[in-house]
Amino acid sequence: MTKPTSSAPSQRMLRVGEQVRAAITQVLQRGDVRDEVIEKTVISISEVRMSPDLKMATAYVTPLGVKDHDTVIAALNKHAKYIRGRLGNQLRQLKYMPEVRFRDDTSFDNYQKIDALLRSPEVQRDLGSDEDQD
Repeated sequence: MTKPTSSAPSQRMLRVGEQVRAAITQVLQRGDVRDEVIEKTVISISEVRMSPDLKMATAYVTPLGVKDHDTVIAALNKHAKYIRGRLGNQLRQLKYMPEVRFRDDTSFDNYQKIDALLRSPEVQRDLGSDEDQD
């Protein structure tokens, strides 16, 4: 019997991703990474997605109060091996320590675009006409 393939993450992938997110957050909050760009930036880690074999962790981050996200993402990726090494204490239960890579989280931008669309006069007009019919 073959296992059905699914693109949705498994419970284990979600659980380990949350553990990796918490561990990376602790490393960044403690100031373990000695980089001027990272030290002076508040970084929010919204999600960590794990590969099916749990060997790759993709952390989606949002640097707060910074216009140029690419500089912060590049600095994090430059120190990814060091950060991976610092995760060992919190992730001892894992057989393999996942390789960490950082990506810019654009979901907040998408939320702002959707909000702007919903507030546009055309949509408000259409929503107003539905309420009139009730």
